[in-house]
Amino acid sequence: QRQKNEVQIFELSGELDFHSSPKFRDELQQAVSKEIRQIIVNLKKVSYIDSSGLATFVEALQKVKRYSGKLVIAELAPPVRSVFEIAKLDTIFSLVASEDEAFQILAE
Repeated sequence: QRQKNEVQIFELSGELDFHSSPKFRDELQQAVSKEIRQIIVNLKKVSYIDSSGLATFVEALQKVKRYSGKLVIAELAPPVRSVFEIAKLDTIFSLVASEDEAFQILAE
């Protein structure tokens, strides 16, 4: 995790699955409980995501929207992006190619 201005940035790596998603869920929940208004999750180094990883994002997005925050997911590898697309979550989440693009969306 790192912070740039008012934006909380999570950089994940490896696989986001049944075994690793609870740790990420806890970290994300800490940011949400503080009502961090702008969150970027960078998935550049994530090679695989399963339904528990997707559920972590859905849960976080619901909570962030309750306090009018924004959650943007950046730099998804093609196999990870396709999982979001198959689940039709690419229409719900802001999925962007770069952190710069994520910052632009957060500035809107």
